[in-house]
Amino acid sequence: LCACVYTRVLNRNLEETHEEENEEGTLSGTCDQSLGTERLVINVSGLRFETQLQTVNQFPDTLLGNPRKRDRYYDPLRNEYFFDRNRSSFDGILYFYQSGGRLRRPVNVPIDVFTEEIKFYELGDEALAKYREEEGFIKEEPKVLPRNKFQRKVWLLFEYPESSLAARFLAIGSVFVILLSIIIFYDRITIEEDDLPTIDQPFFAVETFCIIWFSCELLIRFASAPKKLQFFKVIMNVIDVVSIIPYFITVGAVIIDDPKRQNQTTSLAVLRVIRLVRVFRIFKLSRHSKGLQILGQTLRASVRELGLLVFFLLICVILFSSAVYFAEADADTSLFRSIPDGFWWAVVTMTTVGYGDMRPVTVWGKLIGSLCAIAGVLTIALPVPVIVSNFNYFYHRETESEENH
Repeated sequence: LCACVYTRVLNRNLEETHEEENEEGTLSGTCDQSLGTERLVINVSGLRFETQLQTVNQFPDTLLGNPRKRDRYYDPLRNEYFFDRNRSSFDGILYFYQSGGRLRRPVNVPIDVFTEEIKFYELGDEALAKYREEEGFIKEEPKVLPRNKFQRKVWLLFEYPESSLAARFLAIGSVFVILLSIIIFYDRITIEEDDLPTIDQPFFAVETFCIIWFSCELLIRFASAPKKLQFFKVIMNVIDVVSIIPYFITVGAVIIDDPKRQNQTTSLAVLRVIRLVRVFRIFKLSRHSKGLQILGQTLRASVRELGLLVFFLLICVILFSSAVYFAEADADTSLFRSIPDGFWWAVVTMTTVGYGDMRPVTVWGKLIGSLCAIAGVLTIALPVPVIVSNFNYFYHRETESEENH
C-alpha cells in the first residue's frame, strides 16, 4: 500500500514537472519580455541558431523581423522556426541582424548562393546593393530609353537584340558582317608590306561594304541614343569607332599617295599601325555574345584580385630573378648575364610555361628555380576561387534574366 501511494505521488510530481516545462516552452520569454530577453530559435536545415527577439526586431521589413512573415515557417511541435535553406549562409544573415545591418559573406559560400539567401530573407535592396559594392561589383545603372516613340523603337532595335524579332535578325546580320570583316583582315595580312591597297581590289570593295555597315549602324545608334554625351563613354561604342578608323586612314593614304615618289616610308609606317588596330574588330562580337559579356563583367568585378595577383607576381619575379642571378654568377655556362635577364625566366617559370631557353645549371640555381615554380603555382591559384565565384554569379544572373524574358 505504501509503495502504491509512493508511485502515485511520484507520477503526480512528474506530470506537474512536464506541465511546467510545456508552459515554459510555449510561453518562452513571457516573464522576461519586459527585459528584452525573449529568445528566438531558428532551425536552418538541421542546424539550430538561437538569438534574442529584439535582435531581429530591429529590421521589421525583413523575413525574420516581421512576425507575420516568419510565422509561416513556425513549427509548434518543436517551438522553432524551420528554414530549408543553405546552412553556411545563415551565419552571414544572422550577423546582419547582430551588427545592425552589415553584411559579411562567409568564405565558404559562393557569391550567387549568398545573394539568393539575401533575397529570400528579404534584407532589402539597399543591403543587397551595399553588399555587391563591397564584393567589388560595378553598380548597375537603370536602362534609360529615349522619350520619343520613334527614337525609342530605333534604339531598342539596334541596342537590345532580345527586344523584338526584327532586332534579332538585325543582330544576326551584324554578326555576319563582323565575321566577314575579320576574315578579310586575316586573308589580307599576307599582302606585301610595300604594296598599298588599291580601290579595284575585290577585298577592298568587300571591306568598304563592311565599313559602310558599321558606320551607318554607329550613326543610327548615336542619333537615337537617349544621352549623347554618355554615348562615347561606353567601351563598346569606343571599340566601334576604333574599328572603322583604320579604313578611312587607309583611304586617305591611297588618295594622297604619289606613285612617282620612291620613298613611301611614312605611308607604310601608318599602314603597319592601322593593321594592328583592325584587330579590335573582333571585340565587336562581344556586343552580340552573352558569353563574352559575362567574361568581361567577371574581369571587371575581379580587378582587385587580379591587381593583387600582378603585384605578388611582380614581387616574386624581382626576388627570384635576383636570387638566381647571384646563384649562377660563378657558373661558366650561366645564361643569366644580369638581373633583368632573369625577369623573363622568372615569369616563364612562375606561370609554369617553361620554354627552356633559360635555365639554371648549378645546384643552388635549380633549388631557387624549384621554389620559384612552387611560388608561382600558389600565387596564381589564390584568386582563382574568387574569379570563378564571380563568373558563376554573372552566369546565373544572365540565365535568370533570360528565363524572366
